Amino acid sequence: MNFTILFFGITTDLVKKNSLSYTSEGKITIEELKNLLKTEYPNLKNIHEFAIAVNEEYANNDLIINEGDVVAIIPPVSGG
Repeated sequence: MNFTILFFGITTDLVKKNSLSYTSEGKITIEELKNLLKTEYPNLKNIHEFAIAVNEEYANNDLIINEGDVVAIIPPVSGG
């Protein structure tokens, strides 16, 4: 199964890219994806604190990612 991951903010610096095509052997949940990304990109050690959106809608950890989905990794932002 193939889907796209988009990185925003500091996550682009942490993984050295702004997007990637990801392939998994079957459907996975957001929680499983977070754990895989944390293993593959140790700099994403705080990924459980980031917001995740799938197809432009915020997603919870139980959501199952489907073929062709677009997953966005969104770190917390601050400013004023």
